Amino acid sequence: MRLNLISALTRPMLTAIAPMQGRQGGGVGPEGLLPRAEASRFASRLLKINDASGRAVAAIWIDVDRFRQLNDTFGHGCGDQIIGVLASRIQSVSPAGSHCFRMGIDEFLLLLTAESVTGTEQLAARIGQVLEQALSVQGVHVHVTASMGLHHSQPQEMAERMLACADQAMFAAKRLGGNRFVWSDDDLARVSMGTDQTRRELAVASMLHQALQQGGLSLRYQPVLGMQGTVEAVEALMSCEVGGVAVSPAEFIPVAEKIGLIGKLGEWSLMEGIQCAARLHRRGLPTKVAINVSRAQLLSEGFLAALEGALLCADVPPQSVELELTESLFMEQSSTVQRNLQRIREAGGRTGDR
Repeated sequence: MRLNLISALTRPMLTAIAPMQGRQGGGVGPEGLLPRAEASRFASRLLKINDASGRAVAAIWIDVDRFRQLNDTFGHGCGDQIIGVLASRIQSVSPAGSHCFRMGIDEFLLLLTAESVTGTEQLAARIGQVLEQALSVQGVHVHVTASMGLHHSQPQEMAERMLACADQAMFAAKRLGGNRFVWSDDDLARVSMGTDQTRRELAVASMLHQALQQGGLSLRYQPVLGMQGTVEAVEALMSCEVGGVAVSPAEFIPVAEKIGLIGKLGEWSLMEGIQCAARLHRRGLPTKVAINVSRAQLLSEGFLAALEGALLCADVPPQSVELELTESLFMEQSSTVQRNLQRIREAGGRTGDR
């Protein structure tokens, strides 16, 4: 679906959420959690300490079920606040001496000295119960559930293996429908595969950071043909290459979404695509440039301001740029998305199927 951009619009307003009365929703938000980059290093130290005393480390990997739907429905501003409330709730039931990490947009990891299998299961159950208590979001009562992967370390176990076991167990819980906890599988092949996947994601994440800092991103343009075979536009497709090694969008886009870089990639693509449109316009070529816009961008409070700034800096008429959106965004229930699309239509924008 292509959306012809006619004008830049005002920024959508943030909406607020509040936990239901009686809940401990305030306090420490996700910014108070330890970052993902520290998890492996900390786990290694904790394993060494507990190995010396003959005790195991319990790892609980927590993933919020259907958080993308909440984000898309209520907007990223609300999504961030929801995560803050959920992080506070997890911490409110975590025992003294435990440590909580933010592992992704909607994922947490809890590490602590294991007392017993029953004790870890009881803690996971308490986490599930406290997360499920209702939140009032824009007048709607929302009940959040979570998928949790549990793992107790083995003697001399490496941190990467322990985290991979908990991560894979969490995915097993999601495959079973979510809203449950699952213990890790001792099948070494599956654990090895999970470890390899985790390492690959970390490697891709590192490459994305380097690409943003060192100019490893580029746009390639492919023609968009009309019904008569004429070139109506060129579509900007992002590629990533660092040190002569290329990563396909099918691999780096999901990683970017998981680690929160998708917004920066989108902003870079928008700026570069609009600069290309300006060059074509100065040469007298009527060809439009179609730029892919992610759901995360369209829901971002700063998206429209960034768009307007890019157009002004490039001194290009808005008619030279098209926003490439998926059809699902036009069916999106999010009030923010619908409000932005409506403003573009009211400003004279046109939509067309592709």
